[in-house]
Amino acid sequence: MNQRLTKICKNFIGELNDAIGNHSAEDIFVLTDTNTEKLCLPVLKQSEKLKNCHTIVIAAGDDNKNIESAVQIWKYLSENGATRKSLMINVGGGMITDIGGFAASTFKRGIRYINVSTTLLGAVDAATGGKTGINFLGLKNEIGVFSPADEVLINVDFFRSLDAANLRSGYAEMVKHALIDTREEWNEILKFDLENPDFDKLATLVERSVRVKERVVEQDPTEKNIRKALNLGHTFGHAFESISYRQNRPVLHGYAVMWGLLCELYLSHVRLNFAKEDLLKLKYMIKEYYGTFNIDCSDYEALFELMTHDKKNDSKDINFTLLSDIGEIHINETASKEEIFECFDFFGGC
Repeated sequence: MNQRLTKICKNFIGELNDAIGNHSAEDIFVLTDTNTEKLCLPVLKQSEKLKNCHTIVIAAGDDNKNIESAVQIWKYLSENGATRKSLMINVGGGMITDIGGFAASTFKRGIRYINVSTTLLGAVDAATGGKTGINFLGLKNEIGVFSPADEVLINVDFFRSLDAANLRSGYAEMVKHALIDTREEWNEILKFDLENPDFDKLATLVERSVRVKERVVEQDPTEKNIRKALNLGHTFGHAFESISYRQNRPVLHGYAVMWGLLCELYLSHVRLNFAKEDLLKLKYMIKEYYGTFNIDCSDYEALFELMTHDKKNDSKDINFTLLSDIGEIHINETASKEEIFECFDFFGGC
Protein backbone atom coordinates (compact mmCIF):
# COMPACT_ATOMS: atom_id res chain seq x y z
CA MET A 1 0.00 0.00 0.00
CA ASN A 2 3.00 2.35 0.25
CA GLN A 3 2.88 5.34 -2.03
CA ARG A 4 5.94 7.41 -2.80
CA LEU A 5 5.84 10.94 -1.47
CA THR A 6 3.70 13.37 -3.41
CA LYS A 7 5.86 15.80 -5.37
CA ILE A 8 5.29 19.54 -5.42
CA CYS A 9 6.88 20.06 -8.81
CA LYS A 10 9.63 22.58 -9.49
CA ASN A 11 10.24 21.27 -13.04
CA PHE A 12 6.89 19.77 -13.98
CA ILE A 13 7.67 18.28 -17.40
CA GLY A 14 10.97 16.81 -16.22
CA GLU A 15 9.34 15.22 -13.18
CA LEU A 16 6.46 13.96 -15.33
CA ASN A 17 8.95 12.33 -17.70
CA ASP A 18 10.71 10.69 -14.75
CA ALA A 19 7.39 9.31 -13.49
CA ILE A 20 6.48 7.93 -16.94
CA GLY A 21 9.82 6.13 -17.16
CA ASN A 22 10.23 3.71 -20.05
CA HIS A 23 6.58 3.52 -21.09
CA SER A 24 6.01 4.18 -24.79
CA ALA A 25 3.30 6.58 -25.91
CA GLU A 26 1.08 3.88 -27.43
CA ASP A 27 0.91 2.19 -24.03
CA ILE A 28 0.01 5.36 -22.08
CA PHE A 29 -3.63 6.33 -21.45
CA VAL A 30 -4.28 9.87 -20.23
CA LEU A 31 -7.65 10.39 -18.54
CA THR A 32 -9.06 13.88 -18.28
CA ASP A 33 -12.40 15.70 -18.32
CA THR A 34 -13.83 18.29 -20.67
CA ASN A 35 -12.56 21.20 -18.55
CA THR A 36 -9.05 19.93 -17.90
CA GLU A 37 -8.67 18.85 -21.52
CA LYS A 38 -8.70 22.52 -22.52
CA LEU A 39 -6.93 24.11 -19.55
CA CYS A 40 -4.22 21.64 -18.53
CA LEU A 41 -3.73 18.85 -21.07
CA PRO A 42 -1.78 21.13 -23.49
CA VAL A 43 0.84 21.61 -20.76
CA LEU A 44 1.33 17.84 -20.42
CA LYS A 45 1.55 17.44 -24.17
CA GLN A 46 4.78 19.45 -24.03
CA SER A 47 6.32 16.15 -22.96
CA GLU A 48 7.71 14.22 -25.93
CA LYS A 49 6.67 11.03 -24.14
CA LEU A 50 2.98 11.99 -24.49
CA LYS A 51 2.91 13.24 -28.09
CA ASN A 52 1.02 10.22 -29.43
CA CYS A 53 -0.53 8.78 -26.28
CA HIS A 54 -4.16 7.72 -25.94
CA THR A 55 -6.51 10.32 -24.45
CA ILE A 56 -9.78 9.49 -22.69
CA VAL A 57 -12.11 12.43 -22.04
CA ILE A 58 -15.17 12.19 -19.83
CA ALA A 59 -17.74 14.84 -18.90
CA ALA A 60 -16.70 17.23 -16.12
CA GLY A 61 -18.52 17.46 -12.80
CA ASP A 62 -18.85 15.23 -9.74
CA ASP A 63 -22.24 13.99 -10.92
CA ASN A 64 -20.33 12.22 -13.73
CA LYS A 65 -18.20 10.26 -11.24
CA ASN A 66 -20.48 7.29 -11.77
CA ILE A 67 -20.62 3.73 -13.06
CA GLU A 68 -21.46 4.88 -16.59
CA SER A 69 -18.24 6.90 -16.79
CA ALA A 70 -16.25 4.02 -15.32
CA VAL A 71 -17.65 1.72 -18.01
CA GLN A 72 -16.68 4.29 -20.65
CA ILE A 73 -13.08 4.25 -19.37
CA TRP A 74 -12.87 0.44 -19.15
CA LYS A 75 -14.35 0.14 -22.64
CA TYR A 76 -11.76 2.51 -24.11
CA LEU A 77 -8.91 0.69 -22.37
CA SER A 78 -10.14 -2.68 -23.61
CA GLU A 79 -10.79 -1.57 -27.19
CA ASN A 80 -7.44 0.20 -27.50
CA GLY A 81 -5.16 -2.58 -26.40
CA ALA A 82 -4.41 -1.71 -22.78
CA THR A 83 -2.61 -4.48 -20.90
CA ARG A 84 -1.55 -5.02 -17.30
CA LYS A 85 1.73 -3.30 -18.24
CA SER A 86 0.01 -0.13 -19.45
CA LEU A 87 0.20 3.21 -17.65
CA MET A 88 -2.74 5.48 -16.89
CA ILE A 89 -2.23 9.17 -16.10
CA ASN A 90 -5.18 10.86 -14.38
CA VAL A 91 -5.10 14.59 -15.09
CA GLY A 92 -7.64 16.65 -13.21
CA GLY A 93 -9.25 17.35 -9.87
CA GLY A 94 -10.59 14.90 -7.33
CA MET A 95 -13.32 13.59 -9.59
CA ILE A 96 -10.77 12.44 -12.17
CA THR A 97 -8.24 11.01 -9.72
CA ASP A 98 -11.03 9.16 -7.85
CA ILE A 99 -12.62 7.55 -10.89
CA GLY A 100 -9.34 7.18 -12.77
CA GLY A 101 -7.69 5.43 -9.85
CA PHE A 102 -10.74 3.17 -9.49
CA ALA A 103 -10.81 2.30 -13.19
CA ALA A 104 -7.05 1.64 -13.31
CA SER A 105 -7.10 -0.43 -10.12
CA THR A 106 -9.86 -2.71 -11.38
CA PHE A 107 -8.97 -3.04 -15.09
CA LYS A 108 -7.26 -6.42 -15.56
CA ARG A 109 -6.98 -6.49 -11.74
CA GLY A 110 -4.88 -3.38 -11.72
CA ILE A 111 -2.61 -1.30 -13.93
CA ARG A 112 -0.05 1.30 -12.86
CA TYR A 113 -1.36 4.84 -12.58
CA ILE A 114 -0.10 8.35 -11.88
CA ASN A 115 -2.17 11.27 -10.58
CA VAL A 116 -1.49 14.76 -11.89
CA SER A 117 -3.59 16.98 -9.67
CA THR A 118 -4.79 20.20 -11.30
CA THR A 119 -6.98 21.59 -8.49
CA LEU A 120 -6.12 22.55 -4.94
CA LEU A 121 -8.84 20.28 -3.57
CA GLY A 122 -7.58 17.32 -5.56
CA ALA A 123 -3.97 17.99 -4.55
CA VAL A 124 -4.52 18.00 -0.80
CA ASP A 125 -7.35 15.48 -0.69
CA ALA A 126 -8.29 12.97 -3.39
CA ALA A 127 -4.99 12.55 -5.25
CA THR A 128 -3.04 11.28 -2.24
CA GLY A 129 -3.75 8.45 0.16
CA GLY A 130 -4.92 5.67 -2.14
CA LYS A 131 -8.69 6.06 -1.89
CA THR A 132 -10.45 5.59 -5.21
CA GLY A 133 -14.12 5.35 -6.06
CA ILE A 134 -17.32 6.43 -7.73
CA ASN A 135 -20.66 7.72 -6.50
CA PHE A 136 -23.58 5.29 -6.49
CA LEU A 137 -27.30 5.63 -5.74
CA GLY A 138 -26.82 9.25 -4.75
CA LEU A 139 -24.12 8.43 -2.17
CA LYS A 140 -20.60 9.84 -2.33
CA ASN A 141 -17.81 7.34 -3.12
CA GLU A 142 -20.06 4.40 -2.29
CA ILE A 143 -18.10 2.00 -4.56
CA GLY A 144 -14.29 1.96 -4.55
CA VAL A 145 -11.02 0.37 -3.52
CA PHE A 146 -7.87 1.34 -1.63
CA SER A 147 -5.15 1.49 -4.28
CA PRO A 148 -2.43 4.17 -4.12
CA ALA A 149 -1.06 5.90 -7.19
CA ASP A 150 2.55 5.14 -8.10
CA GLU A 151 3.22 8.89 -8.24
CA VAL A 152 1.31 12.06 -7.42
CA LEU A 153 2.53 15.22 -9.13
CA ILE A 154 1.31 18.65 -8.07
CA ASN A 155 1.98 21.67 -10.28
CA VAL A 156 0.84 24.71 -8.29
CA ASP A 157 0.82 26.81 -11.48
CA PHE A 158 -2.35 24.94 -12.48
CA PHE A 159 -4.12 26.48 -9.46
CA ARG A 160 -3.77 29.96 -10.93
CA SER A 161 -6.59 29.14 -13.36
CA LEU A 162 -9.00 28.28 -10.52
CA ASP A 163 -11.78 30.70 -9.66
CA ALA A 164 -12.07 31.94 -6.06
CA ALA A 165 -14.74 29.38 -5.14
CA ASN A 166 -12.69 26.37 -6.24
CA LEU A 167 -9.56 27.70 -4.56
CA ARG A 168 -11.49 28.08 -1.30
CA SER A 169 -13.01 24.64 -1.73
CA GLY A 170 -9.54 23.11 -1.78
CA TYR A 171 -8.37 25.23 1.12
CA ALA A 172 -11.06 23.66 3.32
CA GLU A 173 -9.18 20.35 3.35
CA MET A 174 -6.03 22.23 4.37
CA VAL A 175 -7.99 23.73 7.28
CA LYS A 176 -8.96 20.21 8.32
CA HIS A 177 -5.36 18.97 8.12
CA ALA A 178 -4.21 21.87 10.29
CA LEU A 179 -6.87 21.11 12.91
CA ILE A 180 -5.67 17.51 13.29
CA ASP A 181 -2.00 18.51 13.26
CA THR A 182 -0.63 21.32 15.44
CA ARG A 183 -1.58 24.75 16.72
CA GLU A 184 1.32 26.19 14.74
CA GLU A 185 -0.15 24.81 11.52
CA TRP A 186 -3.64 26.01 12.49
CA ASN A 187 -2.33 29.54 13.03
CA GLU A 188 -0.51 29.51 9.66
CA ILE A 189 -3.66 28.37 7.86
CA LEU A 190 -5.74 31.07 9.52
CA LYS A 191 -3.29 33.81 8.41
CA PHE A 192 -3.37 33.04 4.68
CA ASP A 193 -5.19 35.67 2.62
CA LEU A 194 -7.69 33.86 0.39
CA GLU A 195 -8.81 37.16 -1.11
CA ASN A 196 -5.34 37.85 -2.55
CA PRO A 197 -3.57 34.47 -2.64
CA ASP A 198 0.22 34.36 -2.70
CA PHE A 199 0.85 31.23 -4.80
CA ASP A 200 4.45 30.83 -3.64
CA LYS A 201 3.26 30.81 -0.04
CA LEU A 202 0.41 28.52 -1.04
CA ALA A 203 2.89 26.00 -2.50
CA THR A 204 4.64 25.81 0.88
CA LEU A 205 1.34 25.36 2.73
CA VAL A 206 0.18 22.71 0.25
CA GLU A 207 3.35 20.69 0.76
CA ARG A 208 2.96 20.84 4.54
CA SER A 209 -0.72 19.92 4.29
CA VAL A 210 -0.02 16.94 2.04
CA ARG A 211 2.65 15.70 4.46
CA VAL A 212 0.09 15.75 7.29
CA LYS A 213 -2.15 13.46 5.27
CA GLU A 214 0.71 11.20 4.21
CA ARG A 215 1.87 10.73 7.81
CA VAL A 216 -1.62 9.66 8.84
CA VAL A 217 -2.12 7.36 5.84
CA GLU A 218 1.26 5.70 6.37
CA GLN A 219 0.16 4.66 9.86
CA ASP A 220 -3.20 3.29 8.72
CA PRO A 221 -3.56 2.79 4.93
CA THR A 222 -7.00 1.16 4.98
CA GLU A 223 -8.73 3.31 7.60
CA LYS A 224 -8.99 0.85 10.47
CA ASN A 225 -7.82 3.32 13.08
CA ILE A 226 -6.09 6.73 13.06
CA ARG A 227 -6.78 7.43 9.37
CA LYS A 228 -10.32 8.17 10.52
CA ALA A 229 -8.85 11.47 11.73
CA LEU A 230 -9.00 12.58 8.09
CA ASN A 231 -12.79 12.28 8.26
CA LEU A 232 -13.08 15.32 10.51
CA GLY A 233 -15.89 17.48 9.13
CA HIS A 234 -16.98 14.90 6.59
CA THR A 235 -19.85 13.16 8.36
CA PHE A 236 -21.88 16.37 8.39
CA GLY A 237 -20.13 17.64 5.26
CA HIS A 238 -21.07 14.70 3.05
CA ALA A 239 -24.69 15.03 4.21
CA PHE A 240 -24.72 18.73 3.27
CA GLU A 241 -23.13 17.91 -0.08
CA SER A 242 -25.54 15.06 -0.86
CA ILE A 243 -28.67 17.00 0.04
CA SER A 244 -27.46 19.97 -2.03
CA TYR A 245 -27.51 17.75 -5.13
CA ARG A 246 -30.82 16.17 -4.15
CA GLN A 247 -32.37 19.64 -3.82
CA ASN A 248 -30.80 20.83 -7.09
CA ARG A 249 -28.63 23.48 -5.43
CA PRO A 250 -25.22 21.79 -5.62
CA VAL A 251 -22.33 23.02 -3.51
CA LEU A 252 -18.60 22.44 -3.88
CA HIS A 253 -17.12 19.67 -1.73
CA GLY A 254 -14.85 21.96 0.25
CA TYR A 255 -17.67 24.31 1.18
CA ALA A 256 -19.65 21.34 2.52
CA VAL A 257 -16.56 20.20 4.45
CA MET A 258 -16.12 23.64 6.03
CA TRP A 259 -19.75 23.65 7.16
CA GLY A 260 -19.25 20.08 8.40
CA LEU A 261 -16.15 21.17 10.33
CA LEU A 262 -18.19 23.87 12.05
CA CYS A 263 -20.83 21.34 13.12
CA GLU A 264 -18.29 18.78 14.28
CA LEU A 265 -16.20 21.31 16.21
CA TYR A 266 -19.41 22.44 17.89
CA LEU A 267 -20.08 18.79 18.79
CA SER A 268 -16.46 18.59 19.99
CA HIS A 269 -17.09 21.65 22.18
CA VAL A 270 -20.22 20.10 23.67
CA ARG A 271 -18.82 16.60 24.14
CA LEU A 272 -15.06 17.12 24.66
CA ASN A 273 -14.72 20.75 25.76
CA PHE A 274 -13.00 21.87 22.56
CA ALA A 275 -12.10 25.53 23.02
CA LYS A 276 -14.87 27.96 22.16
CA GLU A 277 -12.23 30.46 20.99
CA ASP A 278 -11.07 28.11 18.22
CA LEU A 279 -14.64 27.25 17.30
CA LEU A 280 -15.37 30.96 16.86
CA LYS A 281 -12.19 31.47 14.80
CA LEU A 282 -13.46 28.83 12.37
CA LYS A 283 -16.94 30.36 12.39
CA TYR A 284 -15.49 33.76 11.50
CA MET A 285 -13.38 32.29 8.68
CA ILE A 286 -16.46 30.57 7.25
CA LYS A 287 -18.49 33.78 7.45
CA GLU A 288 -15.71 35.68 5.65
CA TYR A 289 -14.98 33.22 2.85
CA TYR A 290 -17.63 30.47 2.61
CA GLY A 291 -21.04 31.86 3.50
CA THR A 292 -23.69 29.44 4.68
CA PHE A 293 -25.98 26.67 3.45
CA ASN A 294 -29.61 27.39 4.19
CA ILE A 295 -31.38 24.58 6.01
CA ASP A 296 -34.46 24.48 8.23
CA CYS A 297 -36.14 21.92 10.48
CA SER A 298 -37.78 20.22 7.51
CA ASP A 299 -34.30 19.20 6.28
CA TYR A 300 -33.08 17.66 9.54
CA GLU A 301 -34.52 14.17 9.03
CA ALA A 302 -33.17 13.91 5.48
CA LEU A 303 -29.72 15.07 6.59
CA PHE A 304 -29.75 12.60 9.47
CA GLU A 305 -30.76 9.78 7.14
CA LEU A 306 -27.88 10.62 4.80
CA MET A 307 -25.48 10.51 7.75
CA THR A 308 -26.64 7.00 8.67
CA HIS A 309 -25.38 5.81 5.26
CA ASP A 310 -21.89 7.20 5.80
CA LYS A 311 -19.16 4.61 5.10
CA LYS A 312 -17.42 5.48 8.39
CA ASN A 313 -20.25 3.96 10.41
CA ASP A 314 -19.40 0.56 11.90
CA SER A 315 -22.87 -0.13 13.27
CA LYS A 316 -26.23 1.59 13.52
CA ASP A 317 -24.46 4.47 15.28
CA ILE A 318 -23.16 7.47 13.32
CA ASN A 319 -19.39 7.75 13.73
CA PHE A 320 -17.55 11.03 14.13
CA THR A 321 -13.99 12.19 14.47
CA LEU A 322 -13.91 14.88 17.15
CA LEU A 323 -11.23 17.03 18.81
CA SER A 324 -10.62 17.96 22.42
CA ASP A 325 -7.98 20.47 21.26
CA ILE A 326 -6.02 21.23 18.09
CA GLY A 327 -4.25 17.97 17.25
CA GLU A 328 -6.00 16.04 20.05
CA ILE A 329 -7.98 13.51 18.00
CA HIS A 330 -10.81 11.26 19.17
CA ILE A 331 -12.00 8.72 16.59
CA ASN A 332 -15.10 6.51 16.71
CA GLU A 333 -17.13 9.06 18.66
CA THR A 334 -20.91 8.85 18.46
CA ALA A 335 -23.75 11.26 19.14
CA SER A 336 -27.47 11.00 19.74
CA LYS A 337 -30.00 12.21 17.21
CA GLU A 338 -30.85 15.06 19.57
CA GLU A 339 -27.20 16.16 19.73
CA ILE A 340 -26.92 16.02 15.95
CA PHE A 341 -30.05 18.16 15.59
CA GLU A 342 -28.52 20.60 18.11
CA CYS A 343 -25.54 20.91 15.75
CA PHE A 344 -27.93 21.77 12.90
CA ASP A 345 -29.47 24.43 15.14
CA PHE A 346 -26.02 25.90 15.86
CA PHE A 347 -25.22 25.86 12.15
CA GLY A 348 -28.22 28.05 11.50
CA GLY A 349 -31.21 25.80 10.98
CA CYS A 350 -34.30 26.24 13.14
